[in-house]
Amino acid sequence: MGKVRPGFIKRLARKLLEKYPDKFTADFETNKRLVAELTNIQSKRARNRVAGYITRLIKLSQRE
Repeated sequence: MGKVRPGFIKRLARKLLEKYPDKFTADFETNKRLVAELTNIQSKRARNRVAGYITRLIKLSQRE
C-alpha cells in the first residue's frame, strides 16, 4: 500500500516543480531547504511532506 497524501500537498509540489524545474534534485535535504525559501509554509510537517513528494516525483521521473 502506498502513502496517501492530501491534495494540497500534491498540488503545491507540482506547482513548485512546474515553476522551478531546474532547482529541485533527488536529495530530500536540498528540496526541504528550497521549499522553505520558495514558499511561506509555517508548518515544519507540511514543508517536509511537500519536499518529500517533490523528491519522490523527481526520482520517478529519473527512472523513466
